[in-house]
Amino acid sequence: MKSSRFLFPVSATLALAIAALTTALPARAQQVSTASTNAPTVATSPAGVDVERVIREFTTKEAVFRTALNQFSFKRDVVVQVIGMGKQITGEYKRVSRFVFDDSGKRYEKILHFPLSTLTGIELTAEDLEDFSGAQTFALEPANINLYNIKYAGKEKIDELNLYVFDVEPKVMPDPKKTKERFFKGRIWVDDQDFQIVKVRGKGVPEKKGSRYPTFETYREQIDGKFWFPTYTFADEELIFDNGEVVHIRMRITFNEFERPRARVKVIDEGQDIIPDATPTPTPKKP
Repeated sequence: MKSSRFLFPVSATLALAIAALTTALPARAQQVSTASTNAPTVATSPAGVDVERVIREFTTKEAVFRTALNQFSFKRDVVVQVIGMGKQITGEYKRVSRFVFDDSGKRYEKILHFPLSTLTGIELTAEDLEDFSGAQTFALEPANINLYNIKYAGKEKIDELNLYVFDVEPKVMPDPKKTKERFFKGRIWVDDQDFQIVKVRGKGVPEKKGSRYPTFETYREQIDGKFWFPTYTFADEELIFDNGEVVHIRMRITFNEFERPRARVKVIDEGQDIIPDATPTPTPKKP
């Protein structure tokens, strides 16, 4: 986000929960440090836990999960709010979209509701828009796994879930002047049965000079009986910028209505040759 009151850019990526997750997953703080250059860095395995195996399992599953998600269309609802005195909403950005497929199989964003923004004091930047479906939602990009230090931080049992906890950060913090690529810095929770990420807490990095990104939490749910898909991300924080400006931000990102595209079926008479349906379907215009 940019400050709309000052000339220099100020960024902030945000999120707020709109529904309670069936299973709440609290976090706890603990740090472990190691270093490496060619593969994800891991901590020494504690008794009874093969940390390297767990990391290998969930990073592999993360790539498979991303491939599976690409087979689904879904609806995304983004709301960013500025909170003023008395906790009154003084400005709002809202964007409701459905991510669908065209005839060539490519997914694109179809905007359903996008009223004029009334945000005060800040503006959304390209980094904010990228984080909506990037670092905030998915945390780790499979192609960049080897660019991270992944450090084991213990285990937690929440309700029926036994979880491995890891702290994650880039091995080398990218220079925002030299790259537009976004990374994740924070903590992840991995289910010990499916070896998939079920919760994420952290922020998108790197930060430009004078920019601020709030800490967010993302929760996933088992949608198709096999993979854990993100269902909502949220944050609620007062961001203090270099010029002393304090902006209270809230935002939510929710994902729902996951659907697999249905193939078209052509009914033919018995004995008739089966010919693929070549009837053209109008390609939706991209917004």
